[in-house]
Amino acid sequence: MNFLARIVKFLFWVLIVSWSVALLRRVLAWMLHGAMPAQAGQDAASSAAGAGVAPGDTQSGVAARRLVRDPVCGMHVAEVLAVPLRESGELVHFCSTGCRDKYVSGTQKMAANG
Repeated sequence: MNFLARIVKFLFWVLIVSWSVALLRRVLAWMLHGAMPAQAGQDAASSAAGAGVAPGDTQSGVAARRLVRDPVCGMHVAEVLAVPLRESGELVHFCSTGCRDKYVSGTQKMAANG
């Protein structure tokens, strides 16, 4: 019985510590987000303007939450972190430059095969 009590006590403290760490991360993120909204908002608005997203969307964080799918590996990536490629008027997003290069070389092979 003493062994089971120790296990329950250990699990209780693991739960408390994990909740404390999660709460601390949220508080720090909130504090850091509130400390520099003007500079971060201007940078995000200028980068979003090139991606065709309205600057007001970046202020509310909508553009940061939009996910795009890499056509090569199928990975979902935040649009602001993705590597863009404009091909025949269409904007395609990739998770890395390696996937972008595979896509470009594959497209050239398909064009050569007719």
